[in-house]
Order: sequence, then C-alpha cells, then structure tokens
Amino acid sequence: MKRIINRSAIELTEGDITEMDTDAIVNAANGALQLGGGVAGAIRRKGGPAIQAECDRIGGASVGEAVMTAGGNLKARHVIHAVGPRMGEGNEDQKLRNATLNSLKVAEGNKLKNLSFPAISAGIFGFPIDRCANIMLSTTIEYLKGETGIEKVVFCLFGEESYQVFVNELASLT
Repeated sequence: MKRIINRSAIELTEGDITEMDTDAIVNAANGALQLGGGVAGAIRRKGGPAIQAECDRIGGASVGEAVMTAGGNLKARHVIHAVGPRMGEGNEDQKLRNATLNSLKVAEGNKLKNLSFPAISAGIFGFPIDRCANIMLSTTIEYLKGETGIEKVVFCLFGEESYQVFVNELASLT
C-alpha cells in the first residue's frame, strides 16, 4: 500500500526490515542501545558487530530519542536507533510520538532521502499495535506535510496481522 503526502510517499510492506534497501532502517531500540532481541537482535545478526560497537561508543539514549550509526553489513547504509516506550512506564503515546518524530529528524538532518520503520514498541515492549499504527502513521503524515527532503518512508511490518492493522490505519488517516 502506498500514499502520497505532499511530495513524499508512505509505503507499507510486510517483511524483514533487515532486508530493506533504504538509506536507513529504524531499530526499535532500548535505552542502553544493546542489540538483544526482536528487531535489534535481527539487526545485530545481519549487520555484524560494528553496529553494536558504534552503539557502545554512543553509550545510550533516553526514551523518545533517536541516534544514528552506520549500517554495517546491512543493505541500508545507516541504522537509526529509536528508543520506544515500554507499556506501563507512563506517557507512552507521547514517547512513541517523540521516537517517531526524532527518527525523521535524524534522517532529515543527515540528508537521507528514505527510511524504513518497524512497529516501534509493539513487540516485547508490549505497546498495542493499533495505537502504535495510529501514532506512528499520524506523526509521519504530519511531518511529511511540512518542508522535508525525505522522499519515502516505509513501514516494514513483521507478520500479516501487523501489516493489516497499519493498512487499515493508513486508509483511515488519508
């Protein structure tokens, strides 16, 4: 599924984010930037140890923040590590909005033209997928309505169920 917002595209796809050939992929990171399980573990396995070494040099990030490293052995040239909220920690919706927005700002600040997001916090962090889709898509749409050099934002969803939730939400927002 694809929608044009201003002069940019939002695309939805179901698959493995580590296979995306975009300027950057977004890692659903933890605050310590330790590439353990879920999306982060897949990035570590396919991207190689250089990504974790660079994360270790950065040292960490707060919930809602985003930082960038090189992409190691991935097809993507960069990884944007966005720290999403864990359910139950409080103010989760705003923190997810910030993680999404700050990822877009990091991409913009580094003159990247396209990036791929997973469903941040919707895995082991326990964030409800429908709320995740609404927050991430609405934040991205609002950002793309402004002046931006970003040409394409892909949401690469793991599993048909998550993909369908994002399809339904994008259809309702556009």
